[in-house]
Amino acid sequence: MSQKHVFEGRKPMVSDTIYVGSINPVKVNAALNTLSDTLEHDFDAQGVAVPSGVPDQPMNEDETRLGAINRIKAMLAHHQGGLTDAWYVAIEGGVDVFEDGPATFAYVAIYHEGHWSVSRSASLPIPVSVYQALQRGEELGAVMDKLFDTVNVKQKGGAIGLLTLNHATRQSVYEVALTLAMAKFHFPDLYTD
Repeated sequence: MSQKHVFEGRKPMVSDTIYVGSINPVKVNAALNTLSDTLEHDFDAQGVAVPSGVPDQPMNEDETRLGAINRIKAMLAHHQGGLTDAWYVAIEGGVDVFEDGPATFAYVAIYHEGHWSVSRSASLPIPVSVYQALQRGEELGAVMDKLFDTVNVKQKGGAIGLLTLNHATRQSVYEVALTLAMAKFHFPDLYTD
């Protein structure tokens, strides 16, 4: 195989449905927009309410990553191992404390015909007071709603939209993370599972 051929990329076989491990419209739309764009194919996206197997507010990277993977595994179990040609996407938002302070981020997972790609989004620094509320058991969306007098912001721009003056949103950050995770499907010969 020539070097040129390896880097030309391949378009995987596609079905018409993306199964998303959440009924949150931000996550469903992020998956639909990203896969439709990157695969240049018209899809329908179906949100599926599945358990993450982690707390509603994941408090570290490990829990957040596991939540995304568990959501796909739950959808695969529901579809007896997965439907032929179907795409499965899950997005799990979480928080952790890093060297520079607390931040929120998401893990994304994509599954297609036996192949996985798992990646993490960019981080948004969050105020220490917000992180402390999360440590007391509150969820980020609810804390932000109280702080900014909004309603159900987690199904809109999220903390990201509020804290960046809507220069970025929860959905836009998810779309970038999913776009990066799709690299393994564009160039399968360059990646091994």
